[in-house]
Amino acid sequence: MSECYNEVKERFLRYVKINTQSANGTGRMPSTECQWDLARVLRDELNEIGCSDVMLDEKYCVVYGKIPGSPGLAREEPVGLIAHIDTAPDASGENVKPWVLENYQGEDIALNKEKGIVMKAEDFPNLKDYLGQDLVLTDGTTLLGGDDKASIAAIMTMAKYLIAHPELPHVPVSIAFTPDEEVGGLAGNLDLTRFGSRTAYTLDGDHLGYYTDETFNASQADVEIYGRSVHTGTAKGIMINASDIAAEFLAMLPAAERPQCTEGREGFYHVTNVNASCEYARVTLIIRDHDAGKFSEREEFVRECARKLNEKYCIDAGNGPANVPGTVRCTIKESYRNMKEKIDEVPDLVPRLVRAIEACGLEAKTEPFRGGTDGSSLSWRGLPCPNLSAGYENAHGRFEYVPVQSMEKNVEILLELVKTGSHAMIT
Repeated sequence: MSECYNEVKERFLRYVKINTQSANGTGRMPSTECQWDLARVLRDELNEIGCSDVMLDEKYCVVYGKIPGSPGLAREEPVGLIAHIDTAPDASGENVKPWVLENYQGEDIALNKEKGIVMKAEDFPNLKDYLGQDLVLTDGTTLLGGDDKASIAAIMTMAKYLIAHPELPHVPVSIAFTPDEEVGGLAGNLDLTRFGSRTAYTLDGDHLGYYTDETFNASQADVEIYGRSVHTGTAKGIMINASDIAAEFLAMLPAAERPQCTEGREGFYHVTNVNASCEYARVTLIIRDHDAGKFSEREEFVRECARKLNEKYCIDAGNGPANVPGTVRCTIKESYRNMKEKIDEVPDLVPRLVRAIEACGLEAKTEPFRGGTDGSSLSWRGLPCPNLSAGYENAHGRFEYVPVQSMEKNVEILLELVKTGSHAMIT
């Protein structure tokens, strides 16, 4: 057991008890007031540890801190580290009651005897990967918050260790904790100048030792359809049913190119919402592809489907106002882009992460991520930013858990990363 084991465990147990659940559609920044509670704790703890340039952005709820480089390395390029404060709205994050099951031996785990909540080993085969380890669990009524507080605990433990051990050579480190990742915040209010590093690594995700340098390109399409309703008894030749046109649009989407039919680098169309009546219908879908060219083709395909329906049904050939019966309007808004194109511009950014992982006795693994990260947005804002997994399991639900040894190992990886430095020059 390393010097960091108890430190990272105690930090994590403390952080998960602070509710930071974000929410969709609040119109606020951050989306929930409770995120400020952890942000203020982290600001104060960074100051207590002895970090420099500590600041909590009182408008956007972003926490900043820096660790100067050791003698001889103070002018090297900083390593940037970013994790998110919020937890997902998928399950309650209020009144989290963490506990530690030491030396797990493969048995079913009674999370809550009073309510009969049991995590069965046969239902969660990933448990077998952690035999002999110490698992942080919940009481089965809330999520745990390992996503992403396991990462916060690892970064904070690493920061304290570096400052407590001035004999350890290391490059400068820039730290930031951001809100609302779970509801699409994409670190949009991270001040890159204040952050002070030209490259960074986010920490998020399961499977210890995995890293991500490739994500989807992503956009959302909204297809609006305006119909005309009359009494069904006299509808012939007059009614234009927006619901029927919406159904026709849905039928035009390739059946084999849906999330449930695809894997790896295969892209898809995914309908997230349909709201339809005779007078008006709206179909919302997301478009995903790792390949930029194929992604553009997918967006154009959706536009073309809308154009064909418009030509078929619009009584004014699409030249009238939006509410002309039969009008089909398509609006596509970009969500994020594949980070890989920007990360590849910094040739040593990923290899240095791989070397740090392998120096800690792990096999560095990666696979195309079928989603996006804050690093997707940050990379295209000018901060190339691959992701290191945090090591939690079953995120966003009541059966989430975090092996303490995974957090401890991530502290080791971060220490290796700041020893080797980023040094990479952006081409």
